[in-house]
Amino acid sequence: MDKSYIKDLQNYDEHCKRIAKSTTVDINETLADKIKRMNYLEDNYGEWFEYYFPKYAKAKCASFHIDLAESLVDNDEIYILNEVYRSGAKSVHADMGVPMFLMVKGLMMFMLLIGETEPKAKKLISGIQAQLKFNQRFINDYGHQFKMGDWSSGDFITKKGVRFMSLGFGQSPRGVREEERRPDYISVDDVDNKKHVKNDSLMQEGVDYIQEEVIGTFDEMDGTSKRFVFSNNNFHKNSITNRLEQLFKGMISKAKENGIKSDYKIIKVKAVKDLNTFEPTWPEKTSAEYWRKKYANSTRRSFMREYMHVHIQSGTIFKLEDMQWKQALPLRDYEALVFYGDLSFKDNACHKGMVLLGKYKREIHVIHVFLRQTSRVKLAKWLYDLYETRELSRERRIRYYIEGLFSMDEFVNDFDTEGDDRGYYIPVIADKRPKGDKHERIEATQSWFERRNVFFNAEERQNADQIELTDQFLEFEKGAGIAVDGPDAFEGALSKLNFTSRKARGTYKHQPRESRRF
Repeated sequence: MDKSYIKDLQNYDEHCKRIAKSTTVDINETLADKIKRMNYLEDNYGEWFEYYFPKYAKAKCASFHIDLAESLVDNDEIYILNEVYRSGAKSVHADMGVPMFLMVKGLMMFMLLIGETEPKAKKLISGIQAQLKFNQRFINDYGHQFKMGDWSSGDFITKKGVRFMSLGFGQSPRGVREEERRPDYISVDDVDNKKHVKNDSLMQEGVDYIQEEVIGTFDEMDGTSKRFVFSNNNFHKNSITNRLEQLFKGMISKAKENGIKSDYKIIKVKAVKDLNTFEPTWPEKTSAEYWRKKYANSTRRSFMREYMHVHIQSGTIFKLEDMQWKQALPLRDYEALVFYGDLSFKDNACHKGMVLLGKYKREIHVIHVFLRQTSRVKLAKWLYDLYETRELSRERRIRYYIEGLFSMDEFVNDFDTEGDDRGYYIPVIADKRPKGDKHERIEATQSWFERRNVFFNAEERQNADQIELTDQFLEFEKGAGIAVDGPDAFEGALSKLNFTSRKARGTYKHQPRESRRF
């Protein structure tokens, strides 16, 4: 016998024992109280799930779990894209809690579960069989429901004739039926594969398989139930999940144009509401501090993909191999030095970015960076602290700019206010030059990277702000809806740097050699 199969059996047995231990019942409960309790729970999915599945309900159900259940209960025909962040318990609800809830309410007779592979699908379906056989609370209220079949074959049936079946993604469900019945609840779980997202044909085949093979399995007849759930986090723009999202949006829009109620629904849930407050969307499970720490200890690309549904593809325009690191020179060795800040009007909503660039021959050095979702006041404090610790007053050639906006006086005032407290002022001025499209300006700087002329400060390679800047360059793509405040500050500094450098060379061009000092 296959060793992995034996291990699966052992794990399943242990899992069943834990279910039995965790689902104790009140043997003194009267029949009247039992009926009253059951009626109440069956009207409240969240509390129903928490009572019958305490092993999984380590935190109260989130509002989006309840939304999923209620949407499926209230509609005989509905197609849901359950786009929930990683670890958001989308599978346990879509693959176990909700179908069992539909079953006890008499709304489901045949569940088909499709996983990434056949073994994974069988493992997922085994969760329901284990509950039917060993969950003491469920048995106490609904009786012994399991009749025949085996999770290891991915196919079993209850005493009331409800069938549960699993298939691997890509396996044909054509002809799947239980006597005259076809599946009336289909769950497709976590089938996107990171290895395949760059293959357009595979991704489109996946979408076609879902539309034609899977959804086509439902019985096409008036009055039949068609409940479909696709659960995955949306981590790549070319993924099946993202393609389905665009398809669903089109169907929803089409129904709206025709003045009818759409059968399509998107439940899109990020881990946190924003990266400023880190307010969690499931506060009963995790705190803002938890996610703030998670973000700090993760690469931004990974966090945004897995927990925020933001499609970040490293190197779409700016390549990873062009992100070079090098020890910065003493400031006196640079031909020109420019600080440039990109400050948003909203105090904490966007990143506040400021970079110090130095020009040495053909090289551009990113010497210091501030790039955080915080207030302008904190950026001003950072600049003054850096001015003091690095003794920048010695380098009178440094120019300090911020992007000139309609509120530039207010922005400059933030720096002057900090100067009031310190007793001196850094000469920050607004850049009033006309600017074109932000994304086009940033993309125009790509040639500097491609020619290997840009170097980040190796001394600050572990600095979170430097890392954030390189991440924003790698993530950059017009229309992607991601942060570009760092690259925007870089472009502003580069433009001023080149102008300053040309001006300096022009000034010294006609002077005696001995007077050319920096």
